[in-house]
Amino acid sequence: MSRYTGPKCRRCRREGLKLFLKGARCETAKCPIDKGSKPPGTRGARRRGRPSPYGIRLREKQKCKRFYGVAETQFRLYFLEAGRQAGNTGENLLALLERRLDNVVKTAGLGMSRAQARQMVSHRHIEVNGRKVDIPSYLVKEGDVVRPTPRDNVLDQARANREAQGHPEPAWLSVNDSDLTARVVRMPVREDISVDVDEELIVELCSR
Repeated sequence: MSRYTGPKCRRCRREGLKLFLKGARCETAKCPIDKGSKPPGTRGARRRGRPSPYGIRLREKQKCKRFYGVAETQFRLYFLEAGRQAGNTGENLLALLERRLDNVVKTAGLGMSRAQARQMVSHRHIEVNGRKVDIPSYLVKEGDVVRPTPRDNVLDQARANREAQGHPEPAWLSVNDSDLTARVVRMPVREDISVDVDEELIVELCSR
């Protein structure tokens, strides 16, 4: 599957908001969004006309995809699965993306960014219920326990990541600092999800 390997800040500049793709750097004065950087491209400074209804909806979808680091085909599969579930399709979609293992590692503070969390999972540094899982898109369930593998270098890095982020305590996860375990206490709801998108516009676009 294709994976974007270009400049991460370029994506934030294109969307005009922080997607937190570079971890701690996004909280410093080096962040181009805080500097008021213009959209990328040679004509980025030129003020474009009013975006079309399609363009507005496309930008919401692109923000969501880039925030979670998923490709177009993968995003479409999540959308189809969300439509099959009971309830609001947009909220179901965000909940599915939030349950990805790489996102859980980042949300629990074990990784500094979703890219680093994805690498930790891919390199078999993360266990779910005592078993190594190397699939970043693995969807956690209520009651699952996520933790770094019991190796000193992995544990030290995960502990340093949590300390650097101020020991985050997401409402739908219970994180134990003594053994660095993150237990899924319930499924995430819209109030738990920090991505700044209008999910209803995404549903309107993907339902065309």
